[in-house]
Amino acid sequence: MNPYALSMLMSSLAMGTIITLSSSHWFLAWMGLEINTLAIIPLMTKMHHPRATESATKYFLTQATASALLLFSAAMNAWVTGEWTIMNMNSYTPTTILTIALAIKLGIAPFHLWLPDVLQGLDMMTCLILSTWQKLAPMALLILTSHQLNANLLTLMALASAIIGGWGALNQTQMRKIMAYSSIAHLGWMTLVVSFAPGLALLNLTIYLMMTSSMFMMLMTLNATNMNKLSISWLKTPTLTASMMAGLLSLGGLPPLSGFLPKWLILQEMTKHHLGVLSTVMALSALLSLFFYLRLSYMISMTSPPNISNANLAWRKKNNPSLINPILVVLSTMLMPITPMLLM
Repeated sequence: MNPYALSMLMSSLAMGTIITLSSSHWFLAWMGLEINTLAIIPLMTKMHHPRATESATKYFLTQATASALLLFSAAMNAWVTGEWTIMNMNSYTPTTILTIALAIKLGIAPFHLWLPDVLQGLDMMTCLILSTWQKLAPMALLILTSHQLNANLLTLMALASAIIGGWGALNQTQMRKIMAYSSIAHLGWMTLVVSFAPGLALLNLTIYLMMTSSMFMMLMTLNATNMNKLSISWLKTPTLTASMMAGLLSLGGLPPLSGFLPKWLILQEMTKHHLGVLSTVMALSALLSLFFYLRLSYMISMTSPPNISNANLAWRKKNNPSLINPILVVLSTMLMPITPMLLM
């Protein structure tokens, strides 16, 4: 892609998110989301492949539906209350429509079906943007309006997301689909706690962004799109393979890694609100996710392929060293010691 066009698209992506994050008016927030959507579609179709075109079409249709619902809920709320401010959503019908619109935007179950298919047709860098940066604006709106939304509806969606996110990835062999279901499961945990403690949802989002970014960057370095390619990755970069194993276990929420921190605090918050059964179901759904992360970790670190292909294997992959990846790996695995500071 032309570097000038790429820089323009990336700046439009940044501008759309910043407009939504800084707005207090529904129309401005909607406009930011639209700029965001229109900026990422050319990035999706830059591969000139039928799968990429299909992914971009699916993404555009789902996001356009969500944007229309969001604008409709804002207009209905303005009709009832006479205000367009984000913090004033008091009527039941507009808040329900808004919840559905944000769920479609984020890919929360039962509106999750577009996310694995869209990610599977894209290159890794666009997948990274879609799984991290594109979640910021809708999640900010969800956190801003969390005290006005229907808590029961959000809890049901969160429970469905955590279970489907774990269950859907069990039979997957494609890394992009596995990361998509991982995203759905993590969004379930954020949606669960957003009504009770928005600060915890923000912490979970931050750690999720670091873990997902480091995982996608490692996958890009190894050029691994499926599990078979991962199994020979130790030949290319042994250090990176060890880091990836730690990153996967952190995504699964295994102590003492960073991914355990938000799950632990969320379950603690749920039990404070006397939601023991819900906490138990969420913890069991986390075991589903942990199973496929463990399977990936085992394949990366403890197996060797039964036969060697005729192609020349790169004995040691030589890359330009970048500081971003090691920093992200450290942050996504070693944040557990800051827990006492957060509990204060």
